[in-house]
Amino acid sequence: MSIPFTSLRHPFSIDASRGRLARESDFNQHIRQLVMQLLMTSPGERINRPDFGCGIRRLLFAPGGEVSAVLARTIIHQSLTRWLSNAITVFEVSVTPVESSLEIRVGYVVRARGERQYLNMQVTP
Repeated sequence: MSIPFTSLRHPFSIDASRGRLARESDFNQHIRQLVMQLLMTSPGERINRPDFGCGIRRLLFAPGGEVSAVLARTIIHQSLTRWLSNAITVFEVSVTPVESSLEIRVGYVVRARGERQYLNMQVTP
């Protein structure tokens, strides 16, 4: 049995057909959006939580492709564990430098449902 779920959609938007804030009713998609928010937020961007975020965009311009990838992998894993450990358990983080971007793959288990999920994203300047 599935428990009904709803939250605001990320990125924040308006549902033009209803004239209301866009809502997310898929729990797994909600968790995915939380992971993306964390990865794309730099520490200091949020006033009430200045430590929140991962700051991986700063590493795009760092020298040493493979060294930056290892550092990014560590930062991503630590951030996910710190901020989302009540919602997910991370079992895989891989970062691959590709020219001027980073390809990121995060594997996690949604704790409430025990389901494995993967997030693949490319971060560009």
